[in-house]
Amino acid sequence: MNIQEKLSPQVKQIPPSGIRKFFDLVVATKGVISLGVGEPDFVTPWHVRESSIHSLEQGMTSYTSNSGLLELREEICRYMDETFALKYSPNNEIMVTVGASEAIDIALRTIASQGDEVLIVEPCYVSYGPCATLAGATPVSVPTYQKDDFKLMPEVLESKITPKSKAIIMCFPNNPTGGVMEEEDLKKIADIIKKHDLLVISDEVYAELTYGKKHASIANIEGMKDRTILISGLSKSFAMTGWRIGFAMAHPEIIAAMLKIHQYTILCAPIMGQIAALEALRNGKCEMDKMIEQYDQRRKLIVKGFQEIGLSCHIPKGAFYAFPNIEATGYEDHQFAEELLKETKVAVVPGSVFGQGGKGFIRCSYATSYSQITEALERIGEFVLPLIDKNKNEQAI
Repeated sequence: MNIQEKLSPQVKQIPPSGIRKFFDLVVATKGVISLGVGEPDFVTPWHVRESSIHSLEQGMTSYTSNSGLLELREEICRYMDETFALKYSPNNEIMVTVGASEAIDIALRTIASQGDEVLIVEPCYVSYGPCATLAGATPVSVPTYQKDDFKLMPEVLESKITPKSKAIIMCFPNNPTGGVMEEEDLKKIADIIKKHDLLVISDEVYAELTYGKKHASIANIEGMKDRTILISGLSKSFAMTGWRIGFAMAHPEIIAAMLKIHQYTILCAPIMGQIAALEALRNGKCEMDKMIEQYDQRRKLIVKGFQEIGLSCHIPKGAFYAFPNIEATGYEDHQFAEELLKETKVAVVPGSVFGQGGKGFIRCSYATSYSQITEALERIGEFVLPLIDKNKNEQAI
């Protein structure tokens, strides 16, 4: 039997995750300082863990509603209203998912199909393109650039729209660049989206991690709520990656359609994770604020460090990633990451795994300790400085 012939064409079409492929190398190397992992280095606060343990002691081990516990949906809606002035009904405009990742997948499968094009703002989280392909649609890259602080520019978006364009998917604050969109930026993008009658999947899982200014959501722009599937979760903001609790908020007809896929595949998110999420949203803000303060200090440290080394690095205004440009070294980003790991035991992620717009950059997570970042910067500096000098000399010849 030829197994390859039995596999779905869509599955064969998509590549393995670039991040996972690179981290197979990292796992095989001892003593590595990792700036590669996209998750908080903090442990979920004890009272959140304790609430889940207590629920298990009470025997809460059953299924929940497909949409998630009503109590949790009500709490998420309250939190989103109080924090971002986003108003949704807990009854029919929200569903709890297994992480924001599941919400992205089912949102794309709900609205996209064969012949559609999905505009993907890049660099971006690695799953958007493959999930669009698995939905049968064609992913279309919409690049952002360092010179624009990695904001989505209206003219770039408009140039990529065709009669086949069905939706746009974007993530701000952005993984991997740390770029953010302010309200005035989003208004210009919203005008184009409305003009071309597009839907939006807005991944706002890093919304709380916005530094200096309050997060702006495209769902808050006039005329955009019904066009937007807003996706978020508790993984990043409350240090709860392993609990896998995310959610989607959208027009009732979209949520009802997404729920069909969710109930036939996942059924519901684990109840113990939902109980923990409830506690985090009710009583976890103090711990979250402390974590954000730590991220902000580390953000300033790592950006200053890269700039002193001689690598151009825009100032990330959100998420917990720095995205320095490594072209001055003369290396391609994959070569740079592999050599850096081999020579210094510092792990970073090649920018091109996040799309073509990431070529020539590396993603460095600062969701690790101050001391680890300091040590990593020292090692990167020792690795980079001779490369920059050599590259300059070669260009001068």
